[in-house]
Amino acid sequence: MKTDLAKILSVSGHHGLYLYLAQARNGVIAESLAEKKRTVFDAHSRVSTLSDIAIYTSEGELRLAEVLKAMNRLASEGRAVPASKGSPDEIKAFFADAVPDYDEGRFYLSHMKKVLDWYSELDKWASFDFVTDEEREKELEDN
Repeated sequence: MKTDLAKILSVSGHHGLYLYLAQARNGVIAESLAEKKRTVFDAHSRVSTLSDIAIYTSEGELRLAEVLKAMNRLASEGRAVPASKGSPDEIKAFFADAVPDYDEGRFYLSHMKKVLDWYSELDKWASFDFVTDEEREKELEDN
């Protein structure tokens, strides 16, 4: 089953990722991927979809989906994906291989750790076969 990053949420101040379920009167209803617990995030919560996130590279921005796919490619080739609590040198070396042209001046270690956390959660609870923009648009047209 494909993962739609437009429906996977990161909420500032809350650990983990959430699946968007529905619009609430004054926020959104989402379910934790790990715990399957439903939560309502109000309008004051800083909610981001993973499809809206990109990292800085020397060429511009690279969408998170492409970063996650590159990380998964390395993992499938036998490269160990470091834990977010791993050594900074190990984490930076991994990202240097996954995204060789990342902008060191704007893509910080803290960002790398967050991406590693997201990768780990998606690896456990979803798939790295992502819904494309074209597939999402076609689904909207069909409904």
